[in-house]
Amino acid sequence: MATHLLSRSPDQGKPTLQLHPEVRLVQARVHEACGPARRTFAMWLAGQMSGTVLWIAPAWEPGQLNPDGMLPWADPSRFLFVHPRRAEDLLWCMEEALRSGAVPLVVCDIPGLPGLTPVRRMHLAAETGAELGEAPLGLLLTPGAGGAQGIESRWYMAGAHENRDRRWRLERRRARTQPVKAWTATRRPGESMELSAVRE
Repeated sequence: MATHLLSRSPDQGKPTLQLHPEVRLVQARVHEACGPARRTFAMWLAGQMSGTVLWIAPAWEPGQLNPDGMLPWADPSRFLFVHPRRAEDLLWCMEEALRSGAVPLVVCDIPGLPGLTPVRRMHLAAETGAELGEAPLGLLLTPGAGGAQGIESRWYMAGAHENRDRRWRLERRRARTQPVKAWTATRRPGESMELSAVRE
């Protein structure tokens, strides 16, 4: 029986963060979240991890995270915020943080799409960081529909509020070892996220 190329992925055996039985992110790699609710996806991810979260965002962007909005997802005291003044320093900060292995989650909120070379460098940095400590996970927050090259997986999230429940559409648009799929994500007050597959 022939072995599928994806089954021979070099990422097999790497630690994985599981948000849901069908939503898994390989650690020591860089992933992408896009869509209007991309920061909500990042908060959900942070809430499923322990330890410090390094959040990198441009100094010139007026919008900042509100601790009151963060609290239902993750403790704001776990977050360290870095606000580079130059665009080229955003990805440099992320690369260095991943390489250090000092924090388990590094989020970089960028105004555009990174090139393939910086993403490859960040993958290598994350692998180096994993050798020094806990395997870090990198998450790029990109505008619109995303489209960063070379990322491990791409997740799209957009919100739709109904009654007291909070609902989102979550899509796995790209993954090296998993199929494209969509879910309706629901979070009721005081409860964890529930996912139901969308049939299209």
